[in-house]
Order: sequence, then C-alpha cells, then structure tokens
Amino acid sequence: MKPLATVLFAAGLVAAAPAQANLDLAKKSNCMSCHAVDKKMVGPAFIDVSKKYAGDKDAAKALAGKVKAGTKGTWGQIPMPPNPSVKDADVDALVKWILAGAK
Repeated sequence: MKPLATVLFAAGLVAAAPAQANLDLAKKSNCMSCHAVDKKMVGPAFIDVSKKYAGDKDAAKALAGKVKAGTKGTWGQIPMPPNPSVKDADVDALVKWILAGAK
C-alpha cells in the first residue's frame, strides 16, 4: 500500500471508531435493554429521538438530564428509569451520538 493510501485508510478507521465505540457504550450502559438504534422497543428508537430533537439547541443538556434522572410521559406511559451510575462523560457521549442519528 502506498504511504498516502495507508494514511487515508488509517484515518478512515479512526473516523469510524467513535460510532462503534458509542454503540458499545450504549450496550455497556444497558441502554440497549430498552432502546434500539432503528426500531421502537420499550423506549423509542435512537433515530426517532434524534429526529424529535433536531434543531433544538438545548437538546443535549435536556436529554442528559433525562438519562441521569429518568423521565416519564415524553414518549408515552412507560417511564425511563434514572441512570445515576452512568458517568457524566459517558452520558454526554451517548447523547451526542444519539443526536447525531446514532450512526
């Protein structure tokens, strides 16, 4: 492989890593027990959350609060339990990933 091609290939791998890392983080944080990326389960699909909050400049802060404290009524009668044990940095990374379309 030529040096430029090697650099571009490596850069592509690094660029692709964060999306997978956040899916892995969602699994590790038990988000996937109630959510899926592209279909409703107990909770809404992450892509639906992304669409609902598109263009809302305060969405990241609001969603981070909902993840930590829990919520009910936003997506129906089933409440989302609080997740106080998930680290703030992980919550921020998950929310950013979800708002970007969970890609």
